[in-house]
Amino acid sequence: MKLVITMSRRFGTGASIIAKELSERLGIPVYDKAYIEQKLGEKEYKTEADAIRKLAEKPCIILGRCASDILKDRMNVLNIFVCADKEDRIRRIMKLENLTYEQAKEKVEKTDKERAAYYYEHTGKTWGDVNDYHMILDTSELGIDNCANILMQYFEKLEYI
Repeated sequence: MKLVITMSRRFGTGASIIAKELSERLGIPVYDKAYIEQKLGEKEYKTEADAIRKLAEKPCIILGRCASDILKDRMNVLNIFVCADKEDRIRRIMKLENLTYEQAKEKVEKTDKERAAYYYEHTGKTWGDVNDYHMILDTSELGIDNCANILMQYFEKLEYI
């Protein structure tokens, strides 16, 4: 399998859990903001885009960082966007981070706003536009646990794995 998966997501959707599950099942690494920033700090790459292009030379999962746009011309890339109802995301963050409803709501809204601004700044596009992704997964409807199974079935059907 030479598949590279990019996974953009709204805050609190459980996308990192889906990515981790896929990583384990497919035997490929997950790269996120912290990993890429660490490599930039070590001067391993000049820019995030350089890092993403280099990491995508081998099968992997890249969370966020405009990877779907950076790798848009590659044939072996599957771009996924993970969303969920705002209330579900707020309740999930409340539980995960032991926050009040208001604190979690503020964090969800602030993080989504920051991600949208980052995406627009680096791509000139609207974050979450369905035209930029091959697949949209709604964890409120599908369940976080089911999303990895859905993707694995999809990969098998298309003989990616």
